[in-house]
Amino acid sequence: MVKIVFGILLVLVVYFAFLFFRDYAKAVKEKKLEKTNFFALGGVGFIANFFDTLGIGSFATSTALLKFFNLTKDRTLPGTLNVSCTIPVIVEALIFITVIKVEPITLFAMLISATIGAVIGAGIVSKLDERKVELGMGAALIVVAFVMFAGQVNLMPVGGTAIGLTGGKLVIAVIANFLLGALMTLGIGLYAPCMALVFALGMSPKVAFPIMMGSCAFLMPAASVKFIKEDSYDRKASLAITIFGVVGVLIAAYIVKSLPLNILKWVVIAVLVYTSVAMFRSASKHKKESAEA
Repeated sequence: MVKIVFGILLVLVVYFAFLFFRDYAKAVKEKKLEKTNFFALGGVGFIANFFDTLGIGSFATSTALLKFFNLTKDRTLPGTLNVSCTIPVIVEALIFITVIKVEPITLFAMLISATIGAVIGAGIVSKLDERKVELGMGAALIVVAFVMFAGQVNLMPVGGTAIGLTGGKLVIAVIANFLLGALMTLGIGLYAPCMALVFALGMSPKVAFPIMMGSCAFLMPAASVKFIKEDSYDRKASLAITIFGVVGVLIAAYIVKSLPLNILKWVVIAVLVYTSVAMFRSASKHKKESAEA
């Protein structure tokens, strides 16, 4: 089963890369490429995906940095997050799925449910206007901040020893991962809530890594293709974050391997709250502008 998952991921990354690079080349030819600094965007990709590999999650970090330095438009932010992190996350998944043992049926069921949720969610999110995206992401970031805070102060279960699920617990996991896959297309990272889900169902904390990374690796190509087709993402940001993000993943996985992340998680929580407030303020500004118009 693991070999099947591995093979499907390779097919997905090739298919996604073909569509993405073809669209990027077309934008270059038509001179439609964004004007932002490629290396500044690359720095965002390296930092976000480095810590993503260590379990922090890349969406929160990327959103905060892109928003703070005004490196992309709010309207295209969900699409940019999904497209830019697709290849780095697939690299992560290929690494962790091969080194951490998970019961195959549980792994496969959760990966498929997250993918279906993402396909449905991307079709909706890619058509939303900027203010709705800002409101949605503002709310989503607060939810992620709360989940991370709950983990930091031990308000959620710390997990068990199981490497697989059966019966009612498996059904709950599949339904929950479907919803998380749909929400991820809005820009809410899957890692924190998926880790909370795994812990709550009594599974080993280590199992969270292949499940959450594998879920993202399966759902992101499917969701990202929708964003590409709807022209609802930032091409230059996506390429820069992809290239430097893969470098960050490899360094984190094979050289650094682990860091004392407790303090960093508190920093991320603070950044999430700050970015959420910034999103709500932008949405309020757009509402005021619309009323005056």
